[in-house]
Amino acid sequence: MTPLDKPLRRELEIGGQLYTLVVDPEQLSLVRKGHRKGLVLRWAELVSGDAALATALQASLDHP
Repeated sequence: MTPLDKPLRRELEIGGQLYTLVVDPEQLSLVRKGHRKGLVLRWAELVSGDAALATALQASLDHP
């Protein structure tokens, strides 16, 4: 198996919008093309079950 030792970037289209997905050893992030902020999910949050809580908190902070 190949270790994830550097960021892996991929572009994808969701609902007609372009996004950049970055997977690195600490987290994954999904950012709309041309924007700086996006969804960030740390692997530790995912494994511990805190991912849903972290995602909901981040969404509430991004949209006042």
